[in-house]
Amino acid sequence: MNHFKQIVLLSFLLVSCPSLLLSQETEPKEMSEVIDVATQLAGISSEQFLKMVKDAQESVVVVEMEGRDGKPLGIGSGFIISEDGLIATNLHVIGEARPVRVRLFDEREFPVTQIHGTNSTQDVAIIAINANKLTPLKLAQPDSLKQGQPIFALGNPWGLEHSVVTGVVSGFREHDDGMSLIQLAIPIEQGNSGGPVMDMQGRVHGLMTLKSRVTDNLGYAVKANVVRELLDSPNPVPMSRWMTIGALNSRIWEPTGDVNWKHRSGVISVSGTSRGFGGRALCLSKLTPPELPFELAVDVKIEEEDGAAGLVFHSDGGDIHYGFYASSGLLRLTRFDGPTVYSWNVLSDVRSRHFHAEEWNRLKVKLTEEAIECYCNDELVLTHHQPKLSGGRIGLVKFRHTTAQFKRFEFATELANEKPTEATRLRVVELANVIEHRHPPQMEIVHEFTDFDQTGMKALKAQAKVLEKRAEHLRQLAREVHEQQVRQQLLKAIRSENNEPVNLLHASLLISALDNSEMVPQEYEKLFDQMVEEFQKTVPSDADDKEKITRLNEFLFKTQGFHGSRTNYYHASNSYINEAIDDREGLPLTLSILYVEFARRIGLDAAGIGLPGHFIARVVPKDGTPIYIDAFEGGKEMSLLECRQKVREFSGFPWSDTYLEPQSAENIVQRMLRNLIRVANDSDDVEASLCYVRTILAINPDSVDDRLYKAVLCLRTNRIEDGLAETEWVLNEAPEGIELQRVRELRNAFIEKQADFE
Repeated sequence: MNHFKQIVLLSFLLVSCPSLLLSQETEPKEMSEVIDVATQLAGISSEQFLKMVKDAQESVVVVEMEGRDGKPLGIGSGFIISEDGLIATNLHVIGEARPVRVRLFDEREFPVTQIHGTNSTQDVAIIAINANKLTPLKLAQPDSLKQGQPIFALGNPWGLEHSVVTGVVSGFREHDDGMSLIQLAIPIEQGNSGGPVMDMQGRVHGLMTLKSRVTDNLGYAVKANVVRELLDSPNPVPMSRWMTIGALNSRIWEPTGDVNWKHRSGVISVSGTSRGFGGRALCLSKLTPPELPFELAVDVKIEEEDGAAGLVFHSDGGDIHYGFYASSGLLRLTRFDGPTVYSWNVLSDVRSRHFHAEEWNRLKVKLTEEAIECYCNDELVLTHHQPKLSGGRIGLVKFRHTTAQFKRFEFATELANEKPTEATRLRVVELANVIEHRHPPQMEIVHEFTDFDQTGMKALKAQAKVLEKRAEHLRQLAREVHEQQVRQQLLKAIRSENNEPVNLLHASLLISALDNSEMVPQEYEKLFDQMVEEFQKTVPSDADDKEKITRLNEFLFKTQGFHGSRTNYYHASNSYINEAIDDREGLPLTLSILYVEFARRIGLDAAGIGLPGHFIARVVPKDGTPIYIDAFEGGKEMSLLECRQKVREFSGFPWSDTYLEPQSAENIVQRMLRNLIRVANDSDDVEASLCYVRTILAINPDSVDDRLYKAVLCLRTNRIEDGLAETEWVLNEAPEGIELQRVRELRNAFIEKQADFE
């Protein structure tokens, strides 16, 4: 089964997984309202602000990087910092080995004549144009910007030139790669990069640089201090020299397709998407290959999971050639007879355990008159007989949006086999079994292995990966043993004897313990009991149930400060009962569990009510009239009409009186686990999702949807036997409403993976 089919299949199977979370949308404010807020914070009038923006816009420029065809390849922003043509922008805006042009506010265009200075760590560049009598923006004093200060930014987002956006400084951050950043509560889009971030006095404090991956309304700017430093200590490079930095050697390589090919430290990298069909871009060698038979090879590393890159051969210099390349984790041999998909012939597609995603892989092709043999890491993976094409050029290829790196491109009548010999492999394994773990290797061992060649070094690194994987699996084993122990305790806790009420607090703490082996449930139960004891001292001995409820609401939500989590509703902490106790904050479900357990301990008849999309508590006083409590809303008493409205608001489901029936401990625990599954899915934490769905199936083994979901997770984590068992169970039971053909396809995907591993 190819990768695309697997994705379609998994998407189908995931549809049935429940979700209780609802999105909320807020309408954007009008621009005038935003300006009013910004100017009020700054203490200036709207007219003053608009004039300042108009004046600043005349100093903001459009920066365009050109492709080989002379057309714009990328667009960014910049701003004038000197009268004689110096402009500040981001380094990534101007790229490398590319012509750069600047367009001023008055539409005059200038080629960049010099790169006046660069700071690669801070992503800042100063470029020069032959112009004078320009109006520069004023740089602010270093580190004079304050958190919470209103600012505005100018730029060219998505080519919308000279746009303005207002916001505030939300913080200052030190990035992992050494960048000192200003965190801005404003959106940053493509084309904004290099634009000025200014205060309400018109001084520049930063250059817009990064867009947040978390939210659209958050971005980062590099500090303008760097611009001042480059002005004081420039490192000028003329454009003639700049055009050669990182460029391919034109005597050796001829790239095609309008993408960015670069060469640094022996590595050729490529990024961008070619305008040709399928984003195909070639980089052909100008060197003449030998007569058949011969071999060619390259090491390739692909950044994206669905990327495609590798070797081309027998090329006519245009659209006709062969390609052997990795594509979405598969190894593929294709004959290209023209420019479109209708003239592309996929000759073979294989999934091989010898290919290692996100690592360097050596692709090699052996060409003879009779056959094409394709190798991955010196293992034969496919053979094609009687090739239609012969002769022609050789080189590199990439497709679609792929970002890839190539190194050690070579060809010869016969290339060296880099696969370690069995003797070398055994020697390395023996070393791995005896090497000390308490300190680095001693020099006598270093001297013993100095005879190793390239294949020996490969064997050492491969064995290190094996040991790292074993260590990872040992840690995983320890984690799963802990989870299974907790799971067994949880099953015992929710299945009470003699119809006694289940201790929901204890059961909920065990759910928290699945993820936190350091947490001791008994300590939190003791803390909770102390809270109950404190409350009971304040209640008169003759208080009736209604008075107890009133006093309980006052104690929990005012004295103790328990409240619904609104600023970070979907955080995992809100589903952990111990953290709800620690922080006095949680989801409707966690707060309702605490309420029910507290009420039961003071003699009230309480239960959890699972309204669709919103969990509440029910207390039945001795007069027999149920009271519905919304713990998320501070203990608010809800009428039946309000319960109906809440269901309509959160789920849209038609009302059913069954919604008011008390939930069993098993249902409540499963609801908590499903909330955690949603959190894990949002962060793509497959191991956490698998832990939760295993726990649900321990409680409810007949859940078909959960068995299928577990099978999907097993496929993603290479748990072949577990996943096969789940698909076989569903096929044997043949439940109604399930497309069994899809399940058979999932089972076949496991069988294919099993064959790959074997």
